Amino acid sequence: MRIGELAARAGATARQVRFYEARGLITSVRGPNNYRDYDEATLARVQQIRELLEAGLSTQLIRAILPCLESPRDPIVFEGVTAETVAALEQERDRLTHRVDVLTRNRDAVANYLTELRQRAN
Repeated sequence: MRIGELAARAGATARQVRFYEARGLITSVRGPNNYRDYDEATLARVQQIRELLEAGLSTQLIRAILPCLESPRDPIVFEGVTAETVAALEQERDRLTHRVDVLTRNRDAVANYLTELRQRAN
């Protein structure tokens, strides 16, 4: 699929797709006309990248963990992984855990409020 279709289906812009490609997060094949062509698997990858970016991860950390997200059961060898990368990933994990806890509390508070509103309306 061409970049415009990929972007539209993934809820992104063509500019974002080119940015992800420039960062090494996705790849394309160039056709004879030099247009980028993406396979169906790239759609899921772009959606996943967008979710991770929305969660606050940097493109550098996303690039480091993408192999794990593709095949988490396969043994993965990370050549050149530094202690700093591991520490950054641990920090992101902890930050995300905290964010999930906060979101869960807020969701539960809203749900309780809605329950009270419905009970009073009856």
